[in-house]
Amino acid sequence: MAERYEIRFSGAGGQGLITAGIILAEAAAIIEGKHAVQSQSYGPEARGGASKSEVIIAESPIDYPKATRVNACLALTQEAADKYANGIIDNGVLLIDSDLVKRAPEGNFTLYRFPIIRTAKEEVGREIVANVVALGAMVALTGVVSYESGEQAVLARVPEAFRELNQKAYRMGFDKMKAIL
Repeated sequence: MAERYEIRFSGAGGQGLITAGIILAEAAAIIEGKHAVQSQSYGPEARGGASKSEVIIAESPIDYPKATRVNACLALTQEAADKYANGIIDNGVLLIDSDLVKRAPEGNFTLYRFPIIRTAKEEVGREIVANVVALGAMVALTGVVSYESGEQAVLARVPEAFRELNQKAYRMGFDKMKAIL
C-alpha cells in the first residue's frame, strides 16, 4: 500500500455508501491498526441525490482528512460518475455499476464494470446489501485491507439477524471482483 491511499464511494443517497466507507475505515483502523479517516458529502435530498464517502488510509498520521488524489473510485449511478469520478490519479482505478452507469468517464485510470446492484438483488437476494457487495468488490480491487479484516468489520457493524446476508454479500462482491481481475 502507498503511504496514503484514498478511496471514494459514490452513488445515490440511501444506497448505504457512507456506511460502506465507515466499515472500510473501521477495518483499517480498528482491526489492522492503520491510520484511517472517513468523510462524507451528500446533496440536500434525503434520498436519491448524489452522495459520496471518502476513506483515507495511511501508515502514518493523516494531516488532511479529504481526498485530493483518489486512488480508487466507485460510482453506482450515472450522476455519481459524472459528479465524483474526478481527481483519480494516473493509473488509479474506477469501478462502475455496469447496469446504471452507461457513459463511463474518461481518464488515465483503469475502468472496471460490475453489475453491483443486480448482483445484490439477484444473487444475494436483497438489493439493500448492494453497499456491502460494493465494499467487497473495492477490497478485492484495492487490497487496502485484507478480506478477513473487511469481513470482520462488516459483521461487527450489522445486526445479528442480518449477519449471514451481509457476509454473503461481502463475499459475493469480493469473489466476483477477483474473477474480473
